[in-house]
Amino acid sequence: MTDTQLEASGKADGASGAGGAGRARRLLHGWSANLVQMVLGLSQQLLLIPAFLHVWTGDMLAAWLAIYAAGSLVVVADAGLQLRAINRFLAFKSCADCDGRTASFYSALRRIYLAIIGGLGVLLCVAVVLAPPSVVLGFQATPTFDAAMLVMILGMLLTLPSNLVSGLYRVRGRYGRTVWLQNAALLLGQIAQLAALAMFGSLLAVAIAFVSMQILLAVFLTAFDAPRWFPFLRRAGKSPFVSPSLRWSLGQFRRALPFAVANITELALVNVPVLLVSALVTNRVAVAQWGLTRVIASLVRSLCLQVTLPLAAELGHDHATGDRERLRRLYAHGSVFVTALACLTVAGLLPFWPDFFALWTHGSIPYDAPLTVTLLLGSAAVAPSLLALVFANHSNRGDLLIRTKGLQLVVFLALSVVLIPRLGPLGAALAVVASDILVQFGLLALMVMRQTLHHPFRHIAVLVLMGGAIVASGWLIGQAIIALVPGSGLLHFVVECAIWLAAVGLLASPLLNTALRERLRALIPA
Repeated sequence: MTDTQLEASGKADGASGAGGAGRARRLLHGWSANLVQMVLGLSQQLLLIPAFLHVWTGDMLAAWLAIYAAGSLVVVADAGLQLRAINRFLAFKSCADCDGRTASFYSALRRIYLAIIGGLGVLLCVAVVLAPPSVVLGFQATPTFDAAMLVMILGMLLTLPSNLVSGLYRVRGRYGRTVWLQNAALLLGQIAQLAALAMFGSLLAVAIAFVSMQILLAVFLTAFDAPRWFPFLRRAGKSPFVSPSLRWSLGQFRRALPFAVANITELALVNVPVLLVSALVTNRVAVAQWGLTRVIASLVRSLCLQVTLPLAAELGHDHATGDRERLRRLYAHGSVFVTALACLTVAGLLPFWPDFFALWTHGSIPYDAPLTVTLLLGSAAVAPSLLALVFANHSNRGDLLIRTKGLQLVVFLALSVVLIPRLGPLGAALAVVASDILVQFGLLALMVMRQTLHHPFRHIAVLVLMGGAIVASGWLIGQAIIALVPGSGLLHFVVECAIWLAAVGLLASPLLNTALRERLRALIPA
């Protein structure tokens, strides 16, 4: 969510009214707000891998990927409280004492966050002693694995209170400040990781380098920056170490449950497979292979989610104001746009990913074609359902989120337990893709489309035909380029990609014609 999205949700469109100028401006602003953060995410998951492999073996890299995945999962401890806080902060804007009620709620929820950190921190230390992660995940021979895992999870746990600050910044129009501070922390963390890798070379040193910057950011936001921008927070009254009543606290968790279920499932689909493969597959190279291949599929999914967030805010605004016709048109056009973007990205990755994978890993990790094809095609297939998911979050469909995302998590875990021991990483890929298609698309997306569009099944048919045509065309163009431009190395890879982009751009050039675009938009079933 961005400032733009909150603006879109909180007031009517600007001077453009029902026209597209004001809405288009807000959407473009929303998409650009996440660009730098996505680039830094790419550098963490893609560009640092060659540096790690220059110092570490494939086993060490597999261990780091498991540690990083575990740290990423810590966000589930938020339990949806951040979105609950955002909703309450927005509601207080219509109250007589907005600042006072905001400060009181902020202080009470901060005490809940501190209780979460204390309780989970103690449980984490006990769990590491009783069941060392190296034994559970099969990394007994990897030095400092247990200590690095503890540092990573405990460090990320300490950053949880900054979620509350970030939520307040969003509501009060300071979202851009938190994003840029997060970007600065990510950049400094990546530099620190490279320095720790060069100086010490251990998992523990790299984990400390990563989490230290995140902790410093959380402390700065919570203790210094937020009180400076919002002096009313100092009027909260009670000590942050005095817990609110149990009944009130449980009430906050209950109201945050739908958001928590949806977020937990999304995070599980990205990170839990890495841990499950680490635990159930004995071949450490296969574990690294899975982790690296999963990165690119996760990036396709993240790209789609970032695109849908501004769209979801506009859809949520139309839903709240009862503008059904505008909601229906935007949903149909947005669904086509997100699907086309995902399919075009996958169409470019399918032919050239083997060359990039070899350059990326220096040839130390073998390429697995069935695994890659399964994950990438699954990412394209699930793209339309991502818009339905974020729209459900922005239109108060708590019951739908709990039923569908909870079922998806159960289906994914059940399939993983059955398929991973038999098929290895490919079984994990099939479990992820099957749960996405059967539940998130087959239930959640279909239900949202039926409630939103006049012709949902015609719309789905258009998405399938369009997506298939884009993926097939892009893949065939890539295969032709590979056949006509033989070679290897970085320069050859860059030339291949440049030719593919030029060819696709030439094929798409008719879309520059405004009249043609409008005719195509009119053909989209809504």
